[in-house]
Amino acid sequence: MKLGIMGLPNVGKSTLFNAITNAGAESANYPFCTIEPNVGMVAVPDARLDKLAEMYQPDKKTPAVIEFVDIAGLVKGASQGAGLGNKFLENIRRTDAIVHVVRCFDDENIMHVVADAGTNVPVDPLGDIETIDLELIMADLDMVNRRVEKAAKAAKGDKKFLHEAEVFRALAEHLNAGRSARTFDCGDEDRAIVETADLLSLKPIIYAANMDEAGFAGHENNRYFQMVRDLAQKEGAQVLPICAKLEEDIAQLDDPDERAMFLEDLGVEQSGLDRLIQCSYELLGLISFLTYGKDECRAWTIRKGTKAPQAAGKIHSDIERGFIRAETINFDEMMACGSVAAAKEKGLLRSEGKDYVVKDGDMIYFRFNV
Repeated sequence: MKLGIMGLPNVGKSTLFNAITNAGAESANYPFCTIEPNVGMVAVPDARLDKLAEMYQPDKKTPAVIEFVDIAGLVKGASQGAGLGNKFLENIRRTDAIVHVVRCFDDENIMHVVADAGTNVPVDPLGDIETIDLELIMADLDMVNRRVEKAAKAAKGDKKFLHEAEVFRALAEHLNAGRSARTFDCGDEDRAIVETADLLSLKPIIYAANMDEAGFAGHENNRYFQMVRDLAQKEGAQVLPICAKLEEDIAQLDDPDERAMFLEDLGVEQSGLDRLIQCSYELLGLISFLTYGKDECRAWTIRKGTKAPQAAGKIHSDIERGFIRAETINFDEMMACGSVAAAKEKGLLRSEGKDYVVKDGDMIYFRFNV
């Protein structure tokens, strides 16, 4: 899974990226301090995997990972090439979802840039979101108009393309009204057609409302956060209250007990990274299954609804091709018994076939033959 962290210049993108990846991207108070996208791989915290590693003492413990990409700050006019325009948009296109960092704090020492990189303007979360949305929409409109032309041309030889042209014409009108592809209302078949266009404004989105320490402490009463939260609810998007500076401090604490105490003092149970990962999984409809043994304990990420052979294919294509059955028990059932052996004695270890839909937390041993 690849998440693109984006936003206007100086909203805290690189500070947040550095905190959650410890990757050391340059973070400075001037536009475009991120020019090439910085990339960081982050292990997905999973207490179930930790417990299995404790039980099996494997040679190797491998968590699921998320790839975060810190994308250069966008300004108004990016769809026409302003700022780092086209490069910025292409970097977004390669991601599975967007983490849109929105500035929700006032600080006269940090410039707030929207259009002109040298002009400081008042903080306006909704205006910032609209600025980026419009740039993505304008880039999508160009793509959709090309798809209309292509489908109309193809329809001269094959009438089945007439409907595709109609769908993209309706989408073009929707985009022209300043609305994102995410909010385009259509049926499942038409949605499948729209998804072939790889549109920027169709990507799932998490709004990371970046506040200062004071604003984060009482974020439910923070007027900037309230604006972003209300917008996210209307769009069906996720919103994540966060303080990038505090996340930097948390990232520097190596001792788990110290980190837990720090979070307790803040009045939160999880770090921003843990909450962001949780949001990402919910947004993209992802779950994890587990493989186990003395050689390796590992967590694998799949989409909800994935069947056993396709889950096996995440490990190796040969296992999917030669799939026989999946010996399965859910982690919670196993823990209630104390071990896989004890669960097997009680008849709880199941033999599942090719139509079995894998559940979150399933522990699976795949039988196959090639």
